[in-house]
Amino acid sequence: MDNDNEIAGDPLAIPHLLPPAPEHPSTVAQFAALATALAGDRECWAPLVRYDAVSRWYHRLRTGPGYEVWLLSWVPGQGSGRHDHGDSNGLYTVLAGALTEHAAGRGSRVLTPGSLRIFAPGYVHEVVNASLDPAVSLHVYFPGLTEMRMYARSHAEPAPRDVLTC
Repeated sequence: MDNDNEIAGDPLAIPHLLPPAPEHPSTVAQFAALATALAGDRECWAPLVRYDAVSRWYHRLRTGPGYEVWLLSWVPGQGSGRHDHGDSNGLYTVLAGALTEHAAGRGSRVLTPGSLRIFAPGYVHEVVNASLDPAVSLHVYFPGLTEMRMYARSHAEPAPRDVLTC
């Protein structure tokens, strides 16, 4: 016997009834999910990695409306220098090896694969490969990175901004 309360057909087969799928991330959680997904897709990034003994190597891996994703490699001893990312929010994760972050007013922290750091505009930090092995990291900036202000170690540092560690 037919149930009078059933809907005829599959409602998922009617596209206009489905919520639109987001084409690009727009929230911090979505950017974190993007970074985590890319980190897990080793075939996407591993063949691109190069190591440069003179300076950090970097490659823009992806761009979208209002964001960009960068892949960086670090040989032992290489560092970013103390900097901020201007008006960009950002996050980064370590894909291989270990990196040490020295954050203004917050001390130091060793980041290993799976670590995720999220930061607001004006967040001052320095990232260094203090280990004996090369490291690879993935960085997402939103909006895209337009400036990276460098700070001398003696520079009076601004008050710490909020940062999240996952």
